[in-house]
Amino acid sequence: MFSRLRSSRRLRWGVGVGAAVLLLIVAAVIFLLTREQGNVSNPRVPFQAAPAPPPPKPKRQTADFTWPFYGYDKARTHVFAVAPPFRPPFKVRWVLRGRQLIEFTPVLGGRSLFLLKNNAALYALSRRTGRVRWKRHLGNLAASSPAYAHGTLYVTTLQRAPGVNAGRIVAVSAKDGHTKWSMPLPSRSESSPLVDKGTVFFGSENGTVYALRARDGFVRWRYHAGGAVKAGLALDGHGRLFFGDYSGHVQAIRESNGSLIWRRGTSGGAFGFSSGNFYATPAVAYGRVYLGNTDGNVYSYATLDGALAWRTHTGNYVYSSAAVGQVGGTPPTVYVGSYDGTMYAIDARSGRIRWSRGVQGQISGGVQVLGDLVFYSTLNHYTGALGAGTGKTIWTVHKGAFNPVVTDGRFIFLNGYTNLYAFSTGRSEKAAKSSVRRGHRRAARRKHAHHRRRHR
Repeated sequence: MFSRLRSSRRLRWGVGVGAAVLLLIVAAVIFLLTREQGNVSNPRVPFQAAPAPPPPKPKRQTADFTWPFYGYDKARTHVFAVAPPFRPPFKVRWVLRGRQLIEFTPVLGGRSLFLLKNNAALYALSRRTGRVRWKRHLGNLAASSPAYAHGTLYVTTLQRAPGVNAGRIVAVSAKDGHTKWSMPLPSRSESSPLVDKGTVFFGSENGTVYALRARDGFVRWRYHAGGAVKAGLALDGHGRLFFGDYSGHVQAIRESNGSLIWRRGTSGGAFGFSSGNFYATPAVAYGRVYLGNTDGNVYSYATLDGALAWRTHTGNYVYSSAAVGQVGGTPPTVYVGSYDGTMYAIDARSGRIRWSRGVQGQISGGVQVLGDLVFYSTLNHYTGALGAGTGKTIWTVHKGAFNPVVTDGRFIFLNGYTNLYAFSTGRSEKAAKSSVRRGHRRAARRKHAHHRRRHR
């Protein structure tokens, strides 16, 4: 009897201890999960408070202004200064109609606009009229922006031919579209190229980053990442290239030889137990690199050593490439869209959300700042512009899907789902009217001169 009672007490004691241990384990797991999923801010990570110098602007709004890369500049900041700022109403000046998806924005060079559609057809268009100057098929599938440098376009493709699950990079004459050189790749590529100091940089789906000599495609070096490199590479002013990959790592490598400077992972996916994928092209500014991840977070790392400066959570995937800059009287800000249907303005130093604005649908493409307007597109075919300082809606149009707009300072070129639109601004209307008036005056002078010659 006594022994049975003692055994019962031991059993109850064992059950109690086990329950307490289980509660401690559950509490520890909950703590770890919530800690990993929450926002992070490390104020000790250096931040270069002085804003990056504004992008160069033409002395006049000239017809041959260059927008050379996806994201405008080599740092991929997606910020273009316009003075005075653009304001609606924006009127459709011309339309290039088609049936093929347009996912990435065109680039501008010479007096032309160069557009790569998803069927790997490259177009050269007159900016003023939209007239097709030439068209070349460079493969079977593409999803990137060309790069323009010194009269040459550099283009990556996902499929170089039907049934071939590998791409190529092609150098094409901007004047007439003839191929200067081409290199087949062992895998697909949707990485928008970058050109600097006579070298072309891009990534590919087998994790290889390439540096090719721009004049002939000679391979200067290769770097092998741990996952697919689908995004474009961003370059800072110290010869460092930055990119994320599908293993969930961000890397900094040397522009000169491709050697690794630093490599950092994430722990924001699957409740802190794995990393998401980096699809977004990074932006570099203020001594930081900024990019979103499919784990729903936007990350900021120090360019020098990869220290995590902050991590800010959104409600869903962040495929969108961010715009980063100091617009008007606002502090340095990261503007980025999320699959949760929200545009975010995040303090570039601390990661604190300055404002957020629900929009018409999920945002997959990058964000572009023109002047003090933040442009985005949604997957249900809207494009909008928000005030950079307030997030207030300034303009919307039922066109677009992925990456929204570029400009030459006179016109806004907007990606529809399959059509490309040129919207005139107040200044482009004035320029057009001024051109008409000048044409009328020249015609009147020619008529007067002809009349005088006839009556001599």
